[in-house]
Amino acid sequence: MSKPERLAPGHRMCAGCGGTITVRTVLRALEEGDKAVVGNATGCLEVSSFMYPYTAYEDSYIHNAFENAGATLSGVETAYHVLKKKGKIQENFKFITFGGDGGTYDIGFQSLSGAMERGHDMVYVCYDNGAYMNTGTQRSSATPQYADTTTTPAGKVSAGKVQVRKDLAAIMAEHHIPYVGQSTFTSNFKDLYTKAQKAIYTPGAAFLNVMSPCPRGWGYEPSEIMRICQLAMDTCYWPMFEVIEGKWILNYEPKNKLPIEEFLKPQRRFKHLFQKENEVLLGKFQEEIDKRWEELRNKCN
Repeated sequence: MSKPERLAPGHRMCAGCGGTITVRTVLRALEEGDKAVVGNATGCLEVSSFMYPYTAYEDSYIHNAFENAGATLSGVETAYHVLKKKGKIQENFKFITFGGDGGTYDIGFQSLSGAMERGHDMVYVCYDNGAYMNTGTQRSSATPQYADTTTTPAGKVSAGKVQVRKDLAAIMAEHHIPYVGQSTFTSNFKDLYTKAQKAIYTPGAAFLNVMSPCPRGWGYEPSEIMRICQLAMDTCYWPMFEVIEGKWILNYEPKNKLPIEEFLKPQRRFKHLFQKENEVLLGKFQEEIDKRWEELRNKCN
């Protein structure tokens, strides 16, 4: 693709970081003549791509606190439309906020929900790596059940996180916004790129939830990221779908649905599940995946 990069090299994200891949792909979906204001909740992405007064972004950039990324960009978007109506701004700007799951599912959820409910013409992109990775892999409500984290350690007393993960994309769809998309990295990145284009250029509020694997927090080799993403899709752990004006659309259905063990095995955070005494937990994990998959298929029919 010949479009210029909007995320410059020289940032300090880890090798193989899924968050960086998400940002580059989403920003490439912007038309070349359009400018953007990028908001960024505190997290891995912010501390590694922004060191005052320098940023890795070619577009305007605002660092937000953990809890207010949605509110900040909704205010900027409102001010832009007022100034453009008065003729003080001529250029076309788009408004895109990035936040990790900690700043989106948890700490920033209230701000996100308010921005979506008010219908601001902006896109909120969650790079979901399944924990508070910036501060050492603490559990979030996006962390999958039974994952080993520093706050839900697996051992003799505990088998990891007790609770199932929050289905944030479905919650955003219940805000009745024009566009919701869930994606991850496919071989040609077409799914994420296309959904980013739709989200950016659909008038009104839009939300993208992107599984963005973290090699350090999940415990796999960085070179394995694409295989991890494919296994997430083929086991139906991470379904690929859109909700357009309330209509649910399934984008990918595996020809041969794999058991959830295939997705869990390559990750160190789940190694305890393959001990003999934890076989029953694998069964419970599979039951939850199957239940959610059938619920999604029913919504999409």
